[in-house]
Amino acid sequence: MSDKKEVLRPELWTARTVEETKALYADWAETYDADVNARGYRTPARLAAALALHAPLTSHLLDFGCGTGISGNALRAQGFNTIDGTDITPEMLEKASASGIYQKTWLSDPGEFSFGRGAYPVIVAAGVVSFGAAPPETLASLVGKLDTGGLLAFSYNDPTLADQSYISAIDDEVAQGRAEVIFREHGPHLEDIGMDSDVIILRAR
Repeated sequence: MSDKKEVLRPELWTARTVEETKALYADWAETYDADVNARGYRTPARLAAALALHAPLTSHLLDFGCGTGISGNALRAQGFNTIDGTDITPEMLEKASASGIYQKTWLSDPGEFSFGRGAYPVIVAAGVVSFGAAPPETLASLVGKLDTGGLLAFSYNDPTLADQSYISAIDDEVAQGRAEVIFREHGPHLEDIGMDSDVIILRAR
């Protein structure tokens, strides 16, 4: 029997260019859901459960970096039904669009945010702002798209927590008075490989 720990893609947690990231997920789109769920991917469900404690279920959500729709599915399971999704990888977004989870989906360009400030009272970014994916400055850009009182729910896995630039991204938002941390909890991310994550919710100020 093969050990799942040997199968997980090690390139996930290495520094790479945007084009390399898009190529990685384009190649992975067909088996992504099965692969990560088989390894005990817990962060989306943990994030959705935390968000349900802090946001009305009637909230209009943006699933930023929605991938194939795993995080959207977790949000639906908690009772959120008004969800839009965007991603930079066409092959992943095609899966999300076909899932029936989202009211609207669109292909986004890396580093560009094609929605206005206050368009969404809640933005979800499960595993998006992380080492090997979106850079730490993405966090400030997302907070900047929220009106006062808006929520940003996101996660940092263990490799991201070990990178001080991502920790500083949170600290800077708080120190500058742009946001406050209203929820933060460490727990399982990929159980099969023993990796954990922090689920974090910021409220814009």
